[in-house]
Amino acid sequence: MKNYFFDLDGTLTEPEEGITKCFIYALEKLKAPIPTQEELRNLIGPPIQDSFFVLMNGNAELAAQGLALYRERFSKIGLFENYVYPDIPKLLGDLKTLGKNLYVATSKPHVYAIQILEHFQLAHYFVKIYGSELNGINANKKDLLAFLLKSESLEAQNCVMIGDRNFDILGAKANDIRSIGILWGHGSREEHIQAGANHIVTTPSEILNIFQ
Repeated sequence: MKNYFFDLDGTLTEPEEGITKCFIYALEKLKAPIPTQEELRNLIGPPIQDSFFVLMNGNAELAAQGLALYRERFSKIGLFENYVYPDIPKLLGDLKTLGKNLYVATSKPHVYAIQILEHFQLAHYFVKIYGSELNGINANKKDLLAFLLKSESLEAQNCVMIGDRNFDILGAKANDIRSIGILWGHGSREEHIQAGANHIVTTPSEILNIFQ
């Protein structure tokens, strides 16, 4: 396997504090009900605009307002309320040493993803960082991975997607890409099994051994 695609939130870094605080900030401004912390944690992974659409009971106007308020805080504070998972830098370094090409494939807008990865000194490991546009284009993992494959002229059989949620696994499956579900993020083993993950790992080091 030559090309490794990594999700960002819940896979490379733990963004719970920043994401949940930004949701709370937006919902308080809109005078909307605040979900429980567990419910807020479940919002880590799907496109933010989709989550606000659900939170606002399908009201597109309120969802758009919520997204704008979320980004108001996230762009200044929330994106750095975050930390790198243990052993991730070692994994990325080891894969590079083995001659692998690494990419980020995140539903998060790439303008934020680049800032986060540069801040945590991870950006240099990756050939390129792929994310969505602020207007929502490529927020769906299926679309994002199709765009990545086309942009980099890669063959799906030479690629693997690594992520913590079913969105990563299903997006990979839709593009005939193998997938690795990880358990140190926000998804469960059952979620990965139901989505059809090819492999499931509990630690970053296990990824090194899958295709050896």
